[in-house]
Amino acid sequence: MGVSHLNSIFKPQRIALIGVKNDPNSVGGITLKNLVGGGFNGVVYPVNPKHEAVLGIQCYPNVRSLPKTPDLAVITTGAQLVPGLVQECGEAGINGIIIMTAGFKETGSAGKVLEEELKKVVSQFPKMRVIGPNCLGIIVPRLKMNVSFASGMPKDGHVAFISQSGALCTSILDWSYEENIGFSYFVSIGNSMDVEFGDLIDYFGMDPQTKSIVLYVESISEARKFMTAARAFARKKPIIVYKAGRFPESAKAAASHTGAMASEDSIYDAVFQRAGIARVFNIGDIFDFTDLISRRRIPKGPNLAIVTNAGGPGVMATDTLIASKGELVKLSDDTMRKLNDYLPPFWSHGNPVDVLGDATPERYAVATEIVLQDPGVDAVLAILTPQAMTDPTSIAIEISKLTEKTTKPILTAWLGGKEMREGIQIFNKHNIANYATPEQAISAFMTLADYSHNLAALFETPQDIPVSFPYDRKTTREQVTARLRHELEHTDLGKSRTMSEDASKELLEIYGIPTTRPMLAKTKDEAVKIAEEMGYPIVLKIHSPDITHKTDVGGVSLNNRTKESLLGSWDRMMSRVKEKMPQARIDGITIQQMIQEKDAVELILGVKKDPIFGTCILIGMGGIVAELFKDKALGFPPLNEALADNMLKSLKIYPLLTGYRGASPKNIEKLIEIMIRMSYLSADYPEITELDINPLLVGQDNVIALDARIVIDEEIVKNPIPKYSHLILHPYPEEYVTPLTLADGNTITLRPIKPEDEPLWLDMLGSCSKESIYSRFRYDFHYAAHEIATQFCVIDYSREIAIVAEVIEDGVKKLVGVGRLIANLDLDTVEYAILIRDAWQRKDLGNILTKYSMDVAKHWGLKRIVAETTVDNKPMIAVFKKYGFSIHFNSDGSVHVTKDMADYEQTYFFES
Repeated sequence: MGVSHLNSIFKPQRIALIGVKNDPNSVGGITLKNLVGGGFNGVVYPVNPKHEAVLGIQCYPNVRSLPKTPDLAVITTGAQLVPGLVQECGEAGINGIIIMTAGFKETGSAGKVLEEELKKVVSQFPKMRVIGPNCLGIIVPRLKMNVSFASGMPKDGHVAFISQSGALCTSILDWSYEENIGFSYFVSIGNSMDVEFGDLIDYFGMDPQTKSIVLYVESISEARKFMTAARAFARKKPIIVYKAGRFPESAKAAASHTGAMASEDSIYDAVFQRAGIARVFNIGDIFDFTDLISRRRIPKGPNLAIVTNAGGPGVMATDTLIASKGELVKLSDDTMRKLNDYLPPFWSHGNPVDVLGDATPERYAVATEIVLQDPGVDAVLAILTPQAMTDPTSIAIEISKLTEKTTKPILTAWLGGKEMREGIQIFNKHNIANYATPEQAISAFMTLADYSHNLAALFETPQDIPVSFPYDRKTTREQVTARLRHELEHTDLGKSRTMSEDASKELLEIYGIPTTRPMLAKTKDEAVKIAEEMGYPIVLKIHSPDITHKTDVGGVSLNNRTKESLLGSWDRMMSRVKEKMPQARIDGITIQQMIQEKDAVELILGVKKDPIFGTCILIGMGGIVAELFKDKALGFPPLNEALADNMLKSLKIYPLLTGYRGASPKNIEKLIEIMIRMSYLSADYPEITELDINPLLVGQDNVIALDARIVIDEEIVKNPIPKYSHLILHPYPEEYVTPLTLADGNTITLRPIKPEDEPLWLDMLGSCSKESIYSRFRYDFHYAAHEIATQFCVIDYSREIAIVAEVIEDGVKKLVGVGRLIANLDLDTVEYAILIRDAWQRKDLGNILTKYSMDVAKHWGLKRIVAETTVDNKPMIAVFKKYGFSIHFNSDGSVHVTKDMADYEQTYFFES
């Protein structure tokens, strides 16, 4: 269902209000009053067979009797009538529906059945879009259109507010009137049976008046659509989210440490981070932060300096900052020297910078300017208390002048009442955020710093450190799938469907993850024989399909150095396990080498498949304390070097990896490689429900998995699902990598662009003439900026594919051409553009790239290709003619071409 069809909901000319009653205080009555009395410039048709008129307006018996077909129908009847009414609307050609009626899945099993019936009705009408059921409605202030049963009309503004809670909507609206906050759109989506967050983010992303989006989220259903839309919007405009329901007891049934540690809220948090979304944890902070972020000054990091005229508020701000994991920056020696030279001798001599209670406007402003000039300072919080010598208004004027001299954000907290009001008005006039308390200011700053970090991740270019696999992916897939089926058919996996340690490690080794392989001993004599052949010291582990966490039942014994130690450990282990789990089936004890490495760090690396967000990857503090401390980071495959590195740096245990208190630094590069390999493994096998490597031993030289377990999904092993459907992000489309030999003997590789290509992309554009650049972009394109380059290299493969032509000249990789396909939001039409390096023009590369890109578009399932060029670009016009494009020459010298893909025949065929 297309996003473009939402116009019928948000830009209707005619609205049918179905089920409206004569009662002005009913849901329909209030909605009718809001539309008619609020200034809506369209037509409203009340529909109710029981009334000739409603509130003095002619009423119609049904939608078929309306004089003209409405764009939007609003349903306020009882729940049982809704499916039939939606059927009537669809047959009448009404494409927009808002269902305010409650009584669907939110009420339980009977309501779920009714909602499923409603879905079937809606599915009959491809152009129909539905908001609700169980929603408050929508408000579009610029159209003076209040299609809701909330009273009043908020101010027109630049914030789109989307909420799953109707009750919260009314509170926010009431608050917005008091605070004079404006909205571009205000939407209650209720059960979001059809239209949900991803659709609305995409739709509002096309609206030039919407500068930011605020979300109140209870749950997300279409995870990939949400992630794709949010990442696209967040690159240009901020999204702020409040997630309700942070502590559900969802991890209780998990079979692995990873399953228990990757709680629902931590997964949501990882989603918001990967999407570049700012998350607030207090509903009251939403609009504080929205106000701050709208000023478009984003700090480069969390390093805050505080300037104050009183010690107490400075301490309060510092306490809140440290508790929020912010950084009270240490001022540079140069900054300290300047402050010492300028301020009175009794100033605080550090951060916070206390300029003392008798500070003049000049003293306060000069100190603040000195601090802002410190390269280590990312932002400044200026706090003022009204003391006898204080001139709040004059100080506000001087601070406001500083915004013209810096790009760093300045936050203020002018503490007090009427004496501070004029100064606060000055801040508002000069686009400086002011807060009633230091704590509020710190909270807003920390959200801004987190947002800055998340946003930076969207634009981060990873190093090109390819992880090579000495295997054929297709063959390995067949081998591993056969092994998984064998495990199910011939091995007793127990209720948890957990593979044996040896089978789990075998799969890890296929993906290049080093392990210690265990050997099963069923008797003490077998154990002694294995240990003597393997060499002491050794580790003993209980082997049972019914025991997942061996340590909890005394099923692990480390560092056995002699035969006597082994035999004693065997007896004690068998006794403890039988005592703690008498019903457990015991197949024996496994023997493996004891790996000892000085100062090694134990981590946990795991995978969990979430029912909503699909497969996620966890890294954190490992060993037996993994679940106790819960020092963890979550991410989503596919991982690259930058994403894996960011996950590691977010851990409290990270200093141990870099060499804490004189210990040797660990092999972080190898650890990142292992994480990326795990990413490939998790992407390739949706059959894996949970996977634990715990501990993963990280030493100075080696990284090795000491224990591992894999939980498999029996249903998916037996009935495979579509490729990558278990991933929230579309991985690199390797199926589009094709080596070719040109007619002149040159060898090229056609492949999708990847983030690591940024330097190659910049080099290619740098080699192109101004004429070539203009022909491609249609304006004087300034490409030589990281933020610009990442928009072309870091792409969402579910919406956009750029096919590059790569060559190797004198041992150096180069890009010599790019054919880019950008799909519209309805994913039926794609825009094509091409750029060829000047030295490679007129070598048939434009023809080859275009044909290949057309084949990719056909394989992608797109219906139509469109492109723009100029009348003087005769070579490309010839290519378009060759492949049957319809060509239209415009009076301004531009040329528009179109190709219907229905009868197009592919030359290249790609693996699905």
